[in-house]
Amino acid sequence: MKLLSSIILVIISSTTFSQNFSGQAFYETKTTIDMDNFGNREMTDDIKKQIAARMKSMLEKTYILTFTKNESIYKEEEKLEAGQSSGGFRMIMGSFASGPQYKNISNNQLLEEREFFGKQFLINDTIPQLDWQLEKESKQIGQYVVFRATAIKKVDPNDMSMARRRGNNNQDADTSEKEEGEVTKDSTKVEDPFEEIEVPKEVLVTAWYTPQIPVGNGPGEYAGLPGLILELNVDRTTILCSKIVMNPKEADVIEPLKKGEEVSRSEFNKIIKEKTDEMRENFRNGRSGRGRGMRFGG
Repeated sequence: MKLLSSIILVIISSTTFSQNFSGQAFYETKTTIDMDNFGNREMTDDIKKQIAARMKSMLEKTYILTFTKNESIYKEEEKLEAGQSSGGFRMIMGSFASGPQYKNISNNQLLEEREFFGKQFLINDTIPQLDWQLEKESKQIGQYVVFRATAIKKVDPNDMSMARRRGNNNQDADTSEKEEGEVTKDSTKVEDPFEEIEVPKEVLVTAWYTPQIPVGNGPGEYAGLPGLILELNVDRTTILCSKIVMNPKEADVIEPLKKGEEVSRSEFNKIIKEKTDEMRENFRNGRSGRGRGMRFGG
């Protein structure tokens, strides 16, 4: 019955909106971090709290999706940074974070500007086609009725935003005892910190969309539902729409992005792998990531 109501809402909403409408959706992002499984086991609670506080400012951000029926620009809201903290760590985290994204629904095109260790790239890609399962469950977000949809997303092995401590999940008692012994033996020296983390092969994506805004769009790369996505849960990250402005008087111009060296997604992933391998080699040789080996040529 609720799924039928969703279909009816799509029909009603489609007749309500003109083909030339536009809007802005403001999203707040939050990512949870299990500090008990973060870093060296000998790390004190005070140090963990300091790291959590520093990472909070990098992981909790506001993004704006400026959209029309077929096009959109999704980018971080510009804010003044309060102080300088963890410059090197911020650079590493920022290098694995997504930049501004342009989507063209009708052409199935996704363009993303991405800065990776000081070099600007323009990734020319297609919009990921997830096998969305529309469900009956609904709820209210602000003034909008939203419906639940789920999908399984394949994760690229170089997507460090999905990284987690290796062996953090699905451990039985015997395995835990064995790993505890191994950690005790090796905890004095970590030659390669990348050995302690892993990227899952796939994750569950849960979206809440509203047929009241008949736009098959959403935050980031996500799209393909019969309504604008107002909430998204991916692994440890939640993206929640806090405000919607329809037909705003002032908004970003929606046009294809142009900044950076144009590469395909596979080419960019190859670059990430090469640089990640360099970082691992630097750690093994006792060098920091600031060395010449981490810079691009030219």
